[in-house]
Amino acid sequence: MSRSVPIVAIVGRANVGKSSLFNALIGRREAIVAKEPGTTRDSVTAKATFEGKDFWLVDTAGLKSAEDDFELSIQDQISEAADSADLILVVVEADVPPTQEDRRVATMALKSKKPVLLVVNKIDKNQNGDLSAWRTLGIKQIQPTSISQKKGLAELLSAVTAQLPRAKIKTDVGRIRVALLGRPNVGKSSLFNSLGAKQQAIVSERAGTTRDVNRIVVRYHECEIELMDTAGIRRSGKIERGVEHFSVLRALAAIEEADVALLLMDVNELNVQLDQKIAGLVKEAGKGLILVVSKWDSADKDSFTRDTLAPQIARTFPYVPWAPLIFTSAVTGQNVTKIFDLVLEISENRSLKFKTTELNKWLTLAVNQHPPAGLKGRSPKLNYMVQEADIDMPSFKIFGAHTKFLHWSYKRYLERSFREKWPLIGTPLKFWFIEKH
Repeated sequence: MSRSVPIVAIVGRANVGKSSLFNALIGRREAIVAKEPGTTRDSVTAKATFEGKDFWLVDTAGLKSAEDDFELSIQDQISEAADSADLILVVVEADVPPTQEDRRVATMALKSKKPVLLVVNKIDKNQNGDLSAWRTLGIKQIQPTSISQKKGLAELLSAVTAQLPRAKIKTDVGRIRVALLGRPNVGKSSLFNSLGAKQQAIVSERAGTTRDVNRIVVRYHECEIELMDTAGIRRSGKIERGVEHFSVLRALAAIEEADVALLLMDVNELNVQLDQKIAGLVKEAGKGLILVVSKWDSADKDSFTRDTLAPQIARTFPYVPWAPLIFTSAVTGQNVTKIFDLVLEISENRSLKFKTTELNKWLTLAVNQHPPAGLKGRSPKLNYMVQEADIDMPSFKIFGAHTKFLHWSYKRYLERSFREKWPLIGTPLKFWFIEKH
């Protein structure tokens, strides 16, 4: 993110409505909201704008005593978010008297010497509207809000932006969005950190650590690449109701938003059916795809070599033969930079423009070499083709007669022949067959 743009951090104890406030202020459902303490585990960042001022809004996990190393890493991120912020919003519940945890949060915020604003949320549950108890926290500026009733949000935004400089977040229209996908605990967050060269997502051996879609923008060879670390996708029958269900939906939504998806597979647990399903979702969405074998440093090189594993993996993913395969280690950094090179190559392939004359030369040659056999006694004829405009993947209209009788195997032949001339590594392509009478 651009550091010249101010940062506003939302902090507070667990389950006071921080993520609901975050979503309300940015105007979309980005952080997960549920009645389960500790729902937000990673610091989630999004752009917010009010009265011509842009700022980064950061939602953090609920502050509490760390019971283990995993919780300690989460609490460290809260402190990091507060330290990097230009303004801190401390969120409390209006219907619960100030707790010891509320006081800890307020003390931490005030110690930062940054401007602090106290947001008394769920004011609709406070019958008398008395805020005097909250003044004991030592934060002078207090703003009551009710997210459920949409009260106090405009006033809060006014109070926030009054203390911020005017700034604009400049986004590169050519930014490439990359989603890290996979089953739980395959190393997505470790690779995310390695790619981003910072501790942004929480890395833990505990499956299901990342619940929100975590983002960071990096620059590589003068290109902006936005990395999106997603929750692990489980089989439908194994998805818990509630928070984890929301997380998986967020991961699926990230596929739609992405230009390129990295499908991570643990080298110690390959050839899993769910991996094939995720690859299918990426293909159906028309997105670029890289197959990433993770944790390569942990593999027994006597049992596993790239030359033996690559053909096995290719047989597992026969419907995406165009997807490149890479073996990585976030621990050693092996092939991490190569992922960026592949992303740039795939992005370029997805935006290629083809001359109509060249396309029709190829079509004529392909049809002459292997004329289409029809069904039900009908002989399809393919006459000419053009590239689809304004679609972010290679898409082509092929005009002809009786095209609905084309066999699926012939369509596969056409794609194979097309890729022999134009490989288009890493991206699906689409042929639309149009009747032209």
